[in-house]
Amino acid sequence: MGLDRTILFALATSERFERTVKLVPGGQEIAWRAASRYVAGRSRADALAVAGQLLSDGHAVSVDLFGERVNDPVVADRVLAEYLELAAVLPTMPAGVWLSLDLTHLALTADAGAAADRLARIAGALPTGCRLQVGAEEAAQTDAILGCILDVAGRGLADRLGATVQANLLRSESDLDVLADAGVHIRLVKGAYIEAAGALPWGEPTDSAFLQLGSRIAEHGVPWSAATQDGRLREAVLSAYGPVEVEQLLGVHPSVLDELAARSIPTRVYMPYGTEWFRYWMRRVAESRGA
Repeated sequence: MGLDRTILFALATSERFERTVKLVPGGQEIAWRAASRYVAGRSRADALAVAGQLLSDGHAVSVDLFGERVNDPVVADRVLAEYLELAAVLPTMPAGVWLSLDLTHLALTADAGAAADRLARIAGALPTGCRLQVGAEEAAQTDAILGCILDVAGRGLADRLGATVQANLLRSESDLDVLADAGVHIRLVKGAYIEAAGALPWGEPTDSAFLQLGSRIAEHGVPWSAATQDGRLREAVLSAYGPVEVEQLLGVHPSVLDELAARSIPTRVYMPYGTEWFRYWMRRVAESRGA
């Protein structure tokens, strides 16, 4: 992994760097022009309009309100309210719209029990056939995230939930087994965070783990999706397991989605929105630096 990529990931989590860029005259608008291809807008209305277009093009979507690392329960309750309003709109939209969130946006680190209650309220508000995909965060959060998902799945809401498993984490095989036994949809990703320990190197070791975990999910027989922009890896998954749903990030190789749909491969687009777009954009820039 190149040093520039490591530095960019560090900047992607730096509030100080974000403030500095936005204080430079014209800095925020320049950054927004670069980021906007990856972002479904700054408002819910913007996001729903983008979702509608993608649905009409034959692609399912997962809508995510930007945000993470919340510790204030008041803020977390505002996030909950926004997701409940999103859930209320879904019955008026074509099938194929799911929601997505990071659990630290619901103040997971401040009160895991309260975060689980908020997650359960959102999942319970979803129409039949819709899921709430819980994102992966740094490995240090994995135990809390897993516990929260299993708690809510145990409340009879497993069919409304999705969990994200990171192929680069050494623990993911056992986590996958637990989630599959709970009946939760699994979104398999390579893993976007730089971990100090407990993770495979970027590149071939992570790619091999991705394929091995895909095989294990297929053995469990639970619904899953392969969330990757890596064309070689994607085709290996499709060759081995048939028409598995492929998820991609908004703005990354969009023509691939149409090519997959033409082959009758189910597709889904992760499409975030909101005002806290800067650090997400920096992560996309870091990932574009390659292995």
